[in-house]
Amino acid sequence: MQYLIVIETTETGYSAYSPDLPGCVSTGATREELEQNMREAIEFHLDGLKAENLEIPQPTTSSAYVEVAA
Repeated sequence: MQYLIVIETTETGYSAYSPDLPGCVSTGATREELEQNMREAIEFHLDGLKAENLEIPQPTTSSAYVEVAA
């Protein structure tokens, strides 16, 4: 499955969360580190849901950019 992650720049690197998986967040010093950490966080999150016999949320979030005059 592919889950959208929202990546934000921080004072010390990057942070991210997945809108389809509330509470699933991670950080990293570099974007590459963040993406790897987020991949692991999502896997851990899904494993926890499975262990508790909870439903695995289907990815439904999408993203788009809109252009506006600044």
